[in-house]
Amino acid sequence: MLSPVTDADGAPFWEYAARGELRVQTCGDCAEPRFPPRPCCPRCQSFASAWRRTSGLGRVWSYVVAHPPLLPGYAELAPYNVVVVELADAPRVRLVGNVVAAPGAPLNSVPPELIRIGAQVRAVFDGTGLPRWVLERS
Repeated sequence: MLSPVTDADGAPFWEYAARGELRVQTCGDCAEPRFPPRPCCPRCQSFASAWRRTSGLGRVWSYVVAHPPLLPGYAELAPYNVVVVELADAPRVRLVGNVVAAPGAPLNSVPPELIRIGAQVRAVFDGTGLPRWVLERS
């Protein structure tokens, strides 16, 4: 499986995720959330930043169902979904991940026909340090 490649700006995101927290970098001056993390705020050009905990709630902004040929480590899981999630409390922040049935469930644990654009999701963590998403019941 793939593991995150970290840099100085993004390392805190992965450290919080490893602890089961979904946080986004936020400007320390204008409070604008930003992702991917970077040293300077694109809104006010400040170099001040903080990591704000989010609710972990969002909605599916877009998705695709991957089929072979794929990366060798993922081929046996196909077909599986890859989603872009817009965070509820930071709507300009969108994260890529997978919808799973429960924390620790495989990438192919949710039938593709259950995923819809606009579906409400919640971040879950399974000890891998990668945020995944479960469908919220409406």
